[in-house]
Amino acid sequence: MALIVVLCSCRQEPEALTVVGWGGSSQDAHRLASWNAFTASTGIHLSEASWHGGIDVLRREAQNRSAHWDLVQVETEDLLVGCAEGLFEPVDWAALGGRAAFLEAATNDCGVGTMQWSYVIGYDGDRIHGTGPRSWADFWDVARFPGLRGMRRTPKYSLEFALLADGVGRDQVYSLLRTERGVERAFRKLDQLKNHVLWWTSISEVPELLLSGKVAMSVTSPGRLIVANRNTGRHLRVQWRDNIYAVDYWAILKNSPRKAEAQQLMGFMMRPQNQLQLARLIPTGLTNKAAIAALDPQLKQDTPSNSANMAEALPLDGDFWVEYGDRLTQRFNTWVTQ
Repeated sequence: MALIVVLCSCRQEPEALTVVGWGGSSQDAHRLASWNAFTASTGIHLSEASWHGGIDVLRREAQNRSAHWDLVQVETEDLLVGCAEGLFEPVDWAALGGRAAFLEAATNDCGVGTMQWSYVIGYDGDRIHGTGPRSWADFWDVARFPGLRGMRRTPKYSLEFALLADGVGRDQVYSLLRTERGVERAFRKLDQLKNHVLWWTSISEVPELLLSGKVAMSVTSPGRLIVANRNTGRHLRVQWRDNIYAVDYWAILKNSPRKAEAQQLMGFMMRPQNQLQLARLIPTGLTNKAAIAALDPQLKQDTPSNSANMAEALPLDGDFWVEYGDRLTQRFNTWVTQ
């Protein structure tokens, strides 16, 4: 009996590189600014996902030997905790042009800063006429500005904004939150607004919440509202006073079987020309010094790269949230459901 062997010359397509962002207009901007061009120039296909943050999610993904996530956009405290726990691959800074090419706040052993951003007050200028909210005290003033408030369902930002609304100076917020007295004060202030809050978990929800009138104003990032105005012809507005600002980072998850490709994509996104293209698509603060120097002043106007917007700003204290985040999150989660 003859043994017939069938040989197949079929070539299996390589698994796509999975990149994980925040969704919505921010992710759209990254795709158009660099992801599509990266695939076109390298032949490396990308698979996209989005998430809402959280160190426990990163722990599960990094410890999963068959992890599907490769390159993830993370917030400051998740980067700090994840780096300390070995959840990320080290960044090849030489391949990115060296740390000196970036703002100091954008450099970390485990991640490269991609965007400077702020949380501000956003509202619909077609519904709130004349002088809109000018402070977090106004955000709390439901008698003067009736309607629900949109807030991120997390103690981070909520506690800081509560103290700012209660008259605490920016330079005292974190020192006060390090005391039980300060935490109690923040939660008492949140109690005043609790029945008027619509909690959101994804920043991509905010433009529609405002456009639909479900909330009168919301904690938001300004770039998403500006993109919504471009797309709808509406007049969503932002108030920069006492904004909280931070940097988002790209980090490569440990155990990624595609870490070389992930580092390649990281480098591609951080090229000055691609950062500039990102700023043209969504107003955001940049981190590459050459891109910042070349940026059209008009594109800086509604971003943290405009020094006028940062004259009355509070930097997010990532170290504080690393130290106190678990305890305050447990307390907040209990409080928000009561």
